[in-house]
Amino acid sequence: MFKNLLITIVFILSLSNMAWSQKNISHQNNGWYMYFGNHKLSDKYSLHTEYQWRRDEVIKDWQQSLTRIGLDYKLAPSAMVTAGYGYIVTHPYGDQPVPFKFHEHRIWEQLILTQNVGRFYFNHRFRLEQRYIENRIDDGAGSSDRDGYTHKKRARYRFMVNVPINKSSMEKGAIFVSVYDEIFLQYGPNVDKNYLDQNRIYGALGYVLSPNAQIQAGYLNQYVIKGNAIDVENNHTLQFSLTYHFDFRKKKTED
Repeated sequence: MFKNLLITIVFILSLSNMAWSQKNISHQNNGWYMYFGNHKLSDKYSLHTEYQWRRDEVIKDWQQSLTRIGLDYKLAPSAMVTAGYGYIVTHPYGDQPVPFKFHEHRIWEQLILTQNVGRFYFNHRFRLEQRYIENRIDDGAGSSDRDGYTHKKRARYRFMVNVPINKSSMEKGAIFVSVYDEIFLQYGPNVDKNYLDQNRIYGALGYVLSPNAQIQAGYLNQYVIKGNAIDVENNHTLQFSLTYHFDFRKKKTED
């Protein structure tokens, strides 16, 4: 087991070294403005909703519009699985733009495992994505036509830690630090030259508004390796997020 773990770590580190050895790196400044919610339908089931308004040059131009919806199932107090659908629109932006705006339909499944150790709140997220990416071709008149979809697969792993500063737990009124790293790996058919697709490093300050709501503001470094394995985006991204959970469970009435 230890040998397999060591081989995996060496493999990931070698991929990371290959990524950072790329020569054509573009540095860009973006802004992501986001909403997340997991709304309780019962003690076991909840509805995941999410929207991300992603902007180039912090807020000036479009980068992406991302919408996700999913159904959560609570396996245990510290484990939850989700399956859902995502709709993404990617616009030409930055120094290495795509030729045309394109759409993506995405099926995704994930497992989240949580653990609290003192003031440290650990979160492991494992996600699989089946991506159907629209192909666009030049129509000869300054626009583009759809030319089918390309099916790609991607695996993601995120390790996140939240630490309250002024409280002993993530309770109302807590100011907290949030950090994470997330790696994206391509697999299956239609893999480009880059198996390592992205890496994201994030740090932020947050505030717990209530048991069902919190806000965060922070910085994300998004390192994106393009399909030719030569062009790379090193995106410096300002992030603001609101999380609010509704409770749609039926209230129990007293006799």
